[in-house]
Amino acid sequence: PHVLTDNLTKKNLFMAGILFEDIFDVKDIDPDGKKFERVSRLFCESESFKMDLILDVNTQLYPVNLGDKFRLLLTTSLKEDGMPDDGDFLSTDQGPSLADAFEYVMYGKVYRIEGNDGPGDSGRLSTYVSYGGLLMKLQGDANNLQGFEMDMNVYLMMKKLAF
Repeated sequence: PHVLTDNLTKKNLFMAGILFEDIFDVKDIDPDGKKFERVSRLFCESESFKMDLILDVNTQLYPVNLGDKFRLLLTTSLKEDGMPDDGDFLSTDQGPSLADAFEYVMYGKVYRIEGNDGPGDSGRLSTYVSYGGLLMKLQGDANNLQGFEMDMNVYLMMKKLAF
């Protein structure tokens, strides 16, 4: 492998700002009981990359039901060209935003990345992001989580799919 070319490819993907994207199925909601009135913990599985997602969602703002399907996009920027932004969102800002195509958007920070050492788990990673206390754990093939780094700011965008 050519290190220079591999680094350029990774850099181009990162420049686009997109860290991960897939369609998820909601497999379970609050299996350990509801802890907060307005928040539910979703347990989901992705269709294309077979990733496992645990995600806290403010269900008062964005109700989610068992069996729902949604598109999930994780990015470092809301700008369509992927250029970095300062993390401040003003709805009066000029220009289109990636968020325009989604129904639910959160902004948070990566607080843990860990490898899974269990039998049959080689090559799997877990990435943890806190969105103001609403937590996300995305787990699966390490190749799908290469763009994540500790303390990185991450936008999460969701849109339910009709099926």
